[in-house]
Amino acid sequence: MLRVLIFLIPLALTIFAFIDCLNTPEDEVKHLPKIAWVFIVLLFWIVGPVVWLAAGKQRAGVTGGSAPSARRREQRTTFVAPDDNPEFLQSLKGGAASSPDGKDEALLKDWEADLRRREEDLRRREGEQDKD
Repeated sequence: MLRVLIFLIPLALTIFAFIDCLNTPEDEVKHLPKIAWVFIVLLFWIVGPVVWLAAGKQRAGVTGGSAPSARRREQRTTFVAPDDNPEFLQSLKGGAASSPDGKDEALLKDWEADLRRREEDLRRREGEQDKD
C-alpha cells in the first residue's frame, strides 16, 4: 500500500501542476515562457511540479481584494453560441435578404439540370456498352 502511495502522490501532483500550467494565461506565468514550464513539469517528475507551484505562476495574495488575474478574467469576453448571438442571426437574415431576386435558387436549378443531363448521358453510354 505504501509503495502505491509513493507512486500515486507524485503522479497526482504532476497531473495537477500540468493542468494548472496549461490553464494559466500566458501573462500570469513568471520567469519562463509557458511552454518551458510545461516541459519542466513533465520532464522533472517530482521537482518540476513543485517548482511550478512555488515559482512559476503569479498567485493571489492572502489579503482581501480582487487579484489582477480576477480583474482580467472579468474583462474577457464570454463565448456566445451562434444561435444566441443576435449579431450572427441578423447577418444570416441580411444574407438571405441580399439576394431577393432568387439568384441562388436559379443557380441551384441550373446545377440540378446539369446533373440530370450528365446522369442521362451516363445511362445512355452504359446502355450502348451493354448492347456491344
